[in-house]
Amino acid sequence: MLGGAAAAWPLAARAQQLRRVGALIHSAADDAIYQSRLVGFRRSLRSLGWIEGKNLQLDIRWDELDGETTRRHAAELAALVPDVILTSGTAGLAAMQRATRTIPIVFTQVSDPVTQGFVTSLAHPGGNITGFAAYEFSLGGKWLDLLKQMVPDLRRVAVVFNPEIAPQSELFLAAVETAAQSMGVQVKAAPLHAAGDIEPAMARAAKQSDAGLVFPPDNFTNSYHSIIAQLAAQYRLPAIYTERTFVDAGGLMRYGINFEEQFRQAGIYVDRILRGTPVGDLSIQFPTRFTLSINLTTARALDIDVPLSLLLIADEQIE
Repeated sequence: MLGGAAAAWPLAARAQQLRRVGALIHSAADDAIYQSRLVGFRRSLRSLGWIEGKNLQLDIRWDELDGETTRRHAAELAALVPDVILTSGTAGLAAMQRATRTIPIVFTQVSDPVTQGFVTSLAHPGGNITGFAAYEFSLGGKWLDLLKQMVPDLRRVAVVFNPEIAPQSELFLAAVETAAQSMGVQVKAAPLHAAGDIEPAMARAAKQSDAGLVFPPDNFTNSYHSIIAQLAAQYRLPAIYTERTFVDAGGLMRYGINFEEQFRQAGIYVDRILRGTPVGDLSIQFPTRFTLSINLTTARALDIDVPLSLLLIADEQIE
């Protein structure tokens, strides 16, 4: 009996062993959207038996959308040698990949990770990286097509993004330019580097007749969604976005995915890694459901008669 009890004790101890998970979040710490997404991640882990303070320690770093902070926090997390690290966004994953080639990394919100060179295969990523991709870069053409359907007279489009915060947007810009060739639309980049650049960029676009805006996924523009939606209305610029927060703030239309679900699924992948599944055996997942949201109030304010073809396929019609 004593021998059996002695043999069982190490198993019980291992069952309660404290596991460490790091998280590098590509956002400001007070961003309500990302706080909500992190809640979903925590709930996912908790539902799978990982309780903070009991068998799980979660070390969170927010990069505040600053490149130097991103790199510093990535190095800090790698030095802690956690069992697995959650990242969000291209900049966060790039910094984390430079910081470690051995600690398992589960990413969210990274567009086309093969094209960006993070992995060589979606089905068998190998190495220490896997996760949940955001968009294929070809989707830039889809955003332009939807905006052109909404505004048939569209002749010029500015693609608005911060190249430091969202360097992958250059690849979305290329896809928009390719699609524009067959639509008779002129495309130009409208790079933003600071909040003070937003209104001048809108004003320049508004000087062009029949102009519109495309906003690829970018945490910088996301953080100013209310200001951007208001300025688009002020300058009477039809625009398409990827985040629901823009249309809630008065933006015209959005076509994108549910990132809250990605954070929940990331919890499942972290659980599997903690239980012994090699990170390289977990295939990278792309989204399968996209949502088209149209703000009908904004459309009326812009004197846009929303085509029936768009109304029929819209998932949300917002008044």
